[in-house]
Amino acid sequence: MKSLSPFTTIVFAGGGCRCLWQVGFLTEAEPAAGIVPDEIAAASAGAAMACIYYAGRADVALAAFKKATARNRKNFYPSRWLQGRPAFPHYAMYRDLMLASLDAEALTRLRNGPDIRIAISRPPASMGPRTAALAGIVAYLIDKRIYGGVHPRLPAKLGFRPEILSARDCDTPESLADLVLASSCTPPFTPIVRVNDRTALDGGLYDNVPAHAISKQDAACLVLLTRRYKASDIPNQPGRLYVQPSQPLPISKWDYTSPGKMQETFDIGRRDGERFALLHRR
Repeated sequence: MKSLSPFTTIVFAGGGCRCLWQVGFLTEAEPAAGIVPDEIAAASAGAAMACIYYAGRADVALAAFKKATARNRKNFYPSRWLQGRPAFPHYAMYRDLMLASLDAEALTRLRNGPDIRIAISRPPASMGPRTAALAGIVAYLIDKRIYGGVHPRLPAKLGFRPEILSARDCDTPESLADLVLASSCTPPFTPIVRVNDRTALDGGLYDNVPAHAISKQDAACLVLLTRRYKASDIPNQPGRLYVQPSQPLPISKWDYTSPGKMQETFDIGRRDGERFALLHRR
């Protein structure tokens, strides 16, 4: 039976804390517009938001992260580095958020929901993990400066390769948290991680908007961006609709100190989702 949903696939772009916009957006847009996806593609923090949203834990996660960031005073602690401890609090806080938001019931819901396909990046064989992470970030920034556009070109030319893993294959909250953290692996904010005994880096280093991870490329697809682009930079591809925030979002990717900005980002998403639903209501 043919699906009546206007979009059967959704892409969650990466973007750190800005990805809260995606959850706010879908909270309003999905039920009102009758969106029922069967497949999700996600990278980096977009993967976290996709898992949290489709596990039905959006409210729990937002409250938990606001509470944690209210207690965290800094995004960098040089004294910890001098003591041989991680100077950035992000990895531990991120993993705690995932574990606070997901349990066995949540995993069951994820297995019964859309297939969430999580992108990681494999670094070039000629580079060590830290060098590759730096090269990937620099390539991403240069690509945006020179070419613009949503989907980068340079990372693939440097030898970065994508790999796609399904959230359905994770049998514990811990293993799902590890997969999401691998998709978000961005030294020095996080340590180097390994998946299947190979270095895994942030899925966004290959493409921060991982439409390539959708298995059915001809399916009707809603792409949720986390930053604003010029209209000329957004692809005009039949069957694919790119949606971006209506305004620059107030929080930066790695700001783990601003619960108020997190709530504001979520609320902008809700308002944008409401406007979207008015145009696409079923």
